[in-house]
Amino acid sequence: MASGEPQGSPAAGVPRTTPGERAETSSLGELFGELTRNLSTLIRQEVELAKAEMKESASVAGKAGGMLGGAGVAGHFALLFLSLALMWALGSVMHLGWSALVVAVLWGIAAAILASVGKKKLKEVKGLPQTAATVKEIPPTMKPGETTP
Repeated sequence: MASGEPQGSPAAGVPRTTPGERAETSSLGELFGELTRNLSTLIRQEVELAKAEMKESASVAGKAGGMLGGAGVAGHFALLFLSLALMWALGSVMHLGWSALVVAVLWGIAAAILASVGKKKLKEVKGLPQTAATVKEIPPTMKPGETTP
């Protein structure tokens, strides 16, 4: 880099002008045209960046979702085989049919408790309270098909 050349200077062959010089030598239309071209380029670059980021995020999210799905299947098999092991262990103390019934009743109790807690949590969901409140604030004249009193 040359000693007097500022960092980030324009490429070779491009005339160096200050904003004041450009304002004096260029018409308003030229300046506005340059502004719109630069703005258009900036917006296109931002859209391309957003697309690339979204593609990368979607790829990572897809892989994570697949891993979580695999973990769910593995967990299901673990519960299944642990239930079978409990059934066989109880079967050594009592008849195998009764031990299967005991394990099934235990799972039924667990399902009932989870369903009850889940139902209670669903009742706590408030939906969109802020949106509902702001929609109610819209004056009747803004709603189609309604007349003001």
